[in-house]
Amino acid sequence: MVFVMNLDPNVDMISVLIHTSSLLFFVFDPFASIPIFITLTKDLDKNERKKSANRAVMVAGILFILFVLFGNALLSFFGISLASFKIAGGLVLLLMSLEIVLGINMTGSQGEVGWVVIATPILTGPGVITTAIVLTSKYGCATILLSGAIALLLTWILLRRAEFLIQLVGKTVIDIFSKVIGLLIGALGVEFVMDGIVEFL
Repeated sequence: MVFVMNLDPNVDMISVLIHTSSLLFFVFDPFASIPIFITLTKDLDKNERKKSANRAVMVAGILFILFVLFGNALLSFFGISLASFKIAGGLVLLLMSLEIVLGINMTGSQGEVGWVVIATPILTGPGVITTAIVLTSKYGCATILLSGAIALLLTWILLRRAEFLIQLVGKTVIDIFSKVIGLLIGALGVEFVMDGIVEFL
């Protein structure tokens, strides 16, 4: 584990934090997560939806911390490659897309499991894991943990405001939009699987 910050003495710490926080924020990509989150939690009430947002960001944060601190060692311990992680994540997304588009209930209420899918592989997917490992080797654990906390805080705020979007456009529009999002989730799952297979081969 890399706990010291491998920084040039002339490098401004604030600039590093802004750079790494911004990078992680866009890798977490909460803007892409919001429509998926709305789709998966559309049948929940306001309080339950906020709880789902809390759980999603909390789990994403725990996974991020684990990969910052242990990274490749953790994957190696379980014998898991990033390629395998992509394939598994892609299959999860494909199953979720079938539930949304075809109305097939395979896992119980979508809202109950929706936050898990948002946490991983949507928020903390292969891209975040790879980025966390690379940035940690360059800047050290302390810097990247702080940057990740900032990025996840912003992500949490955006997900908590998803309720406002639902009130703005109405449930009927959300229901129609959900089918489109379901197809996009399926396409994202296919991309994950294909990327994983290519990397594996």
